[in-house]
This record gives sequence, C-alpha cells and structure tokens, in this order.
Amino acid sequence: MKNLRPLILGIIIGALATYFFCPRQAGDDASTETVKVIKPKGVISVAEATALNDNWTQLRKSIIDSITESRVGKEDYRWAWWSIKDIEDYIAFSRHQTDSLGYSMNGLRMYLGVYGENTEQNKRGLTTMFIVPTISSTQKASMGLFNIAVQEGGGNCHDCLPMNNGTGGQGGYPQ
Repeated sequence: MKNLRPLILGIIIGALATYFFCPRQAGDDASTETVKVIKPKGVISVAEATALNDNWTQLRKSIIDSITESRVGKEDYRWAWWSIKDIEDYIAFSRHQTDSLGYSMNGLRMYLGVYGENTEQNKRGLTTMFIVPTISSTQKASMGLFNIAVQEGGGNCHDCLPMNNGTGGQGGYPQ
C-alpha cells in the first residue's frame, strides 16, 4: 500500500502537467472566444443575382460581344476572380499604403477596364476589372483665427497601387 501512494501521486501530477502544458486544439477550451458573423449590407439572394445576370445578358451581352468578336475574335470576359488570400493581402497592403500616406481607407471600388495592345495576346481587347482603395482623411484648413477640420470622403486613393490580374472568364452566373 505504501508503494502505491507515490504511483497514484505521480499519475495525478502527470495528468495535471499534461492538461496545463500540452497544446489543445481550438474549441477544446471553454474560454475560446466565438466570432460573431455579421451579414454585410448589400448581400442579395441567388434569385436577385440571377435576375441581374439575366438583365445584363439581355441588355448588354450581344452588343458587347459583337464588338469584341469583331476586334479580337471571341466573346468578352464577363467576370473576374481573385483568391481570398489575394483579396485579404490586398486589403492589408492598401491599409498600409493609405495609413503611411495619412489617409483612412474606407472601402474598395471596382472598375471595368479593357486590356490594350501591350498585353499578352490572349487578353488583348478583353474586359478586365481592377480594384482601387477609397479613402477619407481629415485635413486642417486655416481661416484667419479659426482652424477648421475638413472631411474628404469616399475618393479614390490616387497615390495607391490598384489591383488587377484576376482570372477572367466568359460564362454567365450561375455556372
């Protein structure tokens, strides 16, 4: 019986040491914070997205494709794709750029563009999309004795680098 006590004490100490010092997977600890997921403004239903796509197809596709086919011999791009990692990296990069310029980044704006003659052959003349960070900044203006804070809001950051080179394609929504 006396030889059993150190063994039991060792097992208890070993179990406690294992519990406190060994890493656990996320979700094993009761103190793990849960992330609140908030539906952003502007989220639409699949039916609304389908209707928007169908409207574009009906009102724009034939005109745009006839021009593109006559110039480059194929249908124009309908969409652009970037990976989540590329988008997250671009947001972080843009925040760093705008912060270092003294601006506050408040959003992203997407523009349509067309690849020109100095682009690789398979993209020449086709539509592309590029992303530009938008900014607001508070600047001080002086009027005699008064200093006034002027808010500039929602403009493009013309000193920031836009993002392009997403993967483009011709198919409509949904595929």
